[in-house]
Amino acid sequence: MSIGSTLYNVFLRRTSTFVVVVVASSFFFERSFDLAADKIFDSVNKGKLWKDIKDKYEHE
Repeated sequence: MSIGSTLYNVFLRRTSTFVVVVVASSFFFERSFDLAADKIFDSVNKGKLWKDIKDKYEHE
């Protein structure tokens, strides 16, 4: 049995399992894409964000 047929039999054969796989994979993709986009945004704008400059403007 090849890996393709094993994956088909385990995850894609039944519609309910297929839906669960699609929903779970879309959740994890969205989460990882969001984290990656935030990291890229923070690195491009380093020094300009509030978290980087708030020490200059906050008083105790």
